[in-house]
Amino acid sequence: MKPLEILGCRLDPIDADEATARVLDLARSGSGAQIVTLGTEMVVYAQRDPRFRAIVNAAALSLCDTVGLLAVARRRGAPLRERVAGVELIERLCATAAKQGLPVYFFGGSEGVADASAAILRARYPDLIVAGTRSGYFRDDEAQAIAAAIARSNARLLFVGLGSPRQEYWLAEHLRETGCGAGIGIGGSFDVISGRIARAPQPVRRLGLEWLYRLVKEPRRWRRQLALPRFVWLVALDELGIRRAHKGAVGS
Repeated sequence: MKPLEILGCRLDPIDADEATARVLDLARSGSGAQIVTLGTEMVVYAQRDPRFRAIVNAAALSLCDTVGLLAVARRRGAPLRERVAGVELIERLCATAAKQGLPVYFFGGSEGVADASAAILRARYPDLIVAGTRSGYFRDDEAQAIAAAIARSNARLLFVGLGSPRQEYWLAEHLRETGCGAGIGIGGSFDVISGRIARAPQPVRRLGLEWLYRLVKEPRRWRRQLALPRFVWLVALDELGIRRAHKGAVGS
């Protein structure tokens, strides 16, 4: 199926199996292919940031990471059964990368979180080659040195957990310098994998209420959650022709 355009942002309506296969193919043979795990908050942010919107639309893949986007994609005919959640995608990618001998790099999170995530995944997949890890705390003038260090590690797949939009900007500017075939922004997934933040129980996730669980656990996130009703409102206005979203270059 061709990409969808939701409020001016490209969305590739593919499931987790296809996403895993395509990301790993890019990691093996690509040259700086950026993958976006797109969420409703990111789409809302893109309405006021044309540079960010351009990054999303230029990405090699833009994956459906939230229930809001999933609902709109289904409404527009996409045969998606579930979202491509970042945590599960990392698990899938590491499981297959371990079998294929594909080196991966973990970059982001607070001090020790990337290390802990890498150690947990290596314990689950003993053949996983962890090329390196680094926290997400750095000065702007250190960005090129970080990219150079990743390049020296010979990693082919790069996980970047700096939060959005910072991780998308960093990948757009520095991914090619790392020498990685593919780089993917994964938000706060390291916090979940490392156990720093508890994930919602499976029944809650099936109901699409993981966002509510996180809000209850972390009330300080309430401002971020305002993006969901705003997203619904903008989609409604767009579909009614009352307010047209910013249009982006959406490829095939």
